[in-house]
Amino acid sequence: MTVSSPSSTYSPSKGGRLPWSGLLALSCAAFAAVMTELLPAGLLPAMAPPLGVAESRIGFLVTAYAAASFLAAVPLTAALRGLPRRPVLCAALLGFALSNALVALSSSYPLTFAARLLAGAMGGTLWAMLAGYAARMVPAARRGRAIAVVLAGITLALSLGVPAGSALAGAVGWRPAFGTLAVLAVLLVAWIRLRVPGFPGEPPHARVPLTRVARRPGIRPVLSVTLFLLLGHQVMYTYVAPFAAHAGYGRTGLLLAVFGTATVAGIWLTGALIDRWPRRTLLGALALFAGVLPVLGLAAGVHALLVGAVAVWGVAFGGAPTLIQTALVDASGPADADVATSLQTTVYNAGIAAGSFTGGVALDRLGAGALPWTALAPALVALGTVAAGRRHAFPAVRRAVAPEADTPAGSRRVAVACTAGDHSVRRSVDDGEGQ
Repeated sequence: MTVSSPSSTYSPSKGGRLPWSGLLALSCAAFAAVMTELLPAGLLPAMAPPLGVAESRIGFLVTAYAAASFLAAVPLTAALRGLPRRPVLCAALLGFALSNALVALSSSYPLTFAARLLAGAMGGTLWAMLAGYAARMVPAARRGRAIAVVLAGITLALSLGVPAGSALAGAVGWRPAFGTLAVLAVLLVAWIRLRVPGFPGEPPHARVPLTRVARRPGIRPVLSVTLFLLLGHQVMYTYVAPFAAHAGYGRTGLLLAVFGTATVAGIWLTGALIDRWPRRTLLGALALFAGVLPVLGLAAGVHALLVGAVAVWGVAFGGAPTLIQTALVDASGPADADVATSLQTTVYNAGIAAGSFTGGVALDRLGAGALPWTALAPALVALGTVAAGRRHAFPAVRRAVAPEADTPAGSRRVAVACTAGDHSVRRSVDDGEGQ
């Protein structure tokens, strides 16, 4: 892979293999960000006594990260748009390293809280960059798979990294666990400097205002799907333990392991399908999620059905974020993907907060049995938005080349040229699915 200076022009090859080393470096950056965000949640009893606070206040360290990410993503991304991309990416990772090192060394809760705010701000900056960076490293026809590789770091962190980090902290202490994350971030900076191409920032005359990016056709439907999917998902995921107890299933850890393993399968399946059938794959994923919820609402007491439904839920959710983010990059264009993704980062965190709050209200007022039915409404809204967004946000087929010769007889495809930043994308629309 060619490594260029930040001011040079990087041209992705039209064929051949994906730039695996660079994409895996970005995937590891996503892994490190999720680990940094969620590790305190598994260490509440261990961290509280040394910092002299109650366990609930250790939980606020996760809240601080999410709040800073929510508030910082858009303004920091807008402020940094003119700077070369690779130094900004490396600076965000060094911010993670500093934050985790401070947490590892601190005996002061206020200092630890401040370090978590720093990490959250760096997280908002990083998440705004990753998908757009991956999209610019490959031809448009392989954009979906590249984004899937990068976002697989999230899935691996949730399914393997967070449990492994908690186990490491149990074995050697929570301070070495955070110290390990700090070292990992520094090593990632070296890897990115060597294997990830540099891209220039946007000159002032070429900078598209954030409000204009937000008004582009397709952007708002994609953000709406992000919001409602996360809202519905979080209603169930946040309160999976009380729901499992309601169903008479006392092995919450096993359910979470099943979910995490299934998300790996989901993102692998998505990577195989996304560049060929993005709309159909996303509709299938959302339909699976919506279909699982009545099963959980009606038959969770049958434990085999409960475990099976959670596995299907994991497959559906594992690939959905990649599909949605690829649609967002297509709608904004890779040149403006950082801005669009910063908006999505804000909406994503809003969906998590709204889902946790809505689920808590449902649990308190209606009981755990109402959680699947509470999650069903936003899941159906997300599915309906994708179904209705066939023209701009979620076209039938997105291809960077003309439709292939193996189009089934009897179905006519119309190629629609779409301006998408620094890629020209041809989208094919089945007559049967509408324009």
